[in-house]
Amino acid sequence: MKRKKWVIGLCIVVAACGLWLALRPSQKNGITLETATTSRITISNSITATGTVEPVTEVDVGTQVSGIIDKLYVDYNDVVKAGQLIAEMDKVTLQAELESSQAELASCRTEYEYQMKEYARTKALYEKELVSDAEYDEALYLYEKARNAYDQAQAAIVKVKRNLGYATITSPIDGVVISRAVEEGQTVAAGFETPTLYTIANDLTQMQVIADVDEADIGQVADGQRVEFTVDAYPDDIFTGTVEQVRLEATTESSVVTYEVVITAYNPDLKLKPGLTANVTIFTLEKEQALAIPTKALRFVPDEELLDALGLDIAAAAAGESGKRELWVKQGATLTPRYVTTGSSSGDRTEILDGLADGEEVAVGLTSEQPAAEVSTERSPFMPGPPDRNKKKK
Repeated sequence: MKRKKWVIGLCIVVAACGLWLALRPSQKNGITLETATTSRITISNSITATGTVEPVTEVDVGTQVSGIIDKLYVDYNDVVKAGQLIAEMDKVTLQAELESSQAELASCRTEYEYQMKEYARTKALYEKELVSDAEYDEALYLYEKARNAYDQAQAAIVKVKRNLGYATITSPIDGVVISRAVEEGQTVAAGFETPTLYTIANDLTQMQVIADVDEADIGQVADGQRVEFTVDAYPDDIFTGTVEQVRLEATTESSVVTYEVVITAYNPDLKLKPGLTANVTIFTLEKEQALAIPTKALRFVPDEELLDALGLDIAAAAAGESGKRELWVKQGATLTPRYVTTGSSSGDRTEILDGLADGEEVAVGLTSEQPAAEVSTERSPFMPGPPDRNKKKK
């Protein structure tokens, strides 16, 4: 009886130990292999900048003569045509200068004609040796002097007529008046620079954004790239454009170097107004239907012990290929190394040019359900691979 109780007790202890061993926490519990399937996506990269909305063609209309503004015929937002009269200067003084120049020209012409006849008579007498050399030289001198004065008077009247023409100001282009800088009766002085009367924009349905791009990003920007931008006036609208020009001149402000990028934008609704601040996104990379995988799959290094616990085998690795990168493809319960050529990258996704097909499953990493546990399977570029990776698991 005592022996029977001892046997029963022993069986209970053995059963308890087996149950504890079966149910005890394992370090491998909760670890799973994270995988991703290759897919076709659009890979894109972009940079951001700020800029100012401006008309594509903008002309400052001024006057080349000093005087008083007599009449203004157009105002803000008026539509004008090339050659249309937009302003007139006071012409009283310029008209008086023209009349004075005409009188001076007539006097010079009379003097010139008289001296020409005198010279012709003196020359005929000189050829017959009836006058002295001094008389002939004086007649020639007076004739040349009168001719030069007549030529000068002709040039002066051309200038006065041109100035009188400048008093009538016309629009040089078709467009819209976006600025008026003078009032009727105001005196303008054309000294070292031409005073601006109007600013005329050619076509407000075609606008441009002058964006300031940081020197760290300018190397990625090229003509023809797609652009999206917003303005504070219409926060819910997204406007599109195209990079038209990357200007080479650098601007330095507070030790920050930027370059101007010209972006053309269609403005059919005339929502974009000159001077608005634009928040610009330039798409420096856009590749559609690219075969892509998560970028961290290229850094995955298989851990034989952990994968063994998951029931996965590691196939023997072939010799590496120059210029290609290694990743691991999951085929059933086996991880097989594959050497691929990578293309464009958008940070978290990388394009695969060759070495993989659509729908293949690649290993990305090992994850743990336990918050405190961290499973590192990424390859450092400065560390060699494990020494037994080329050994097939038995």
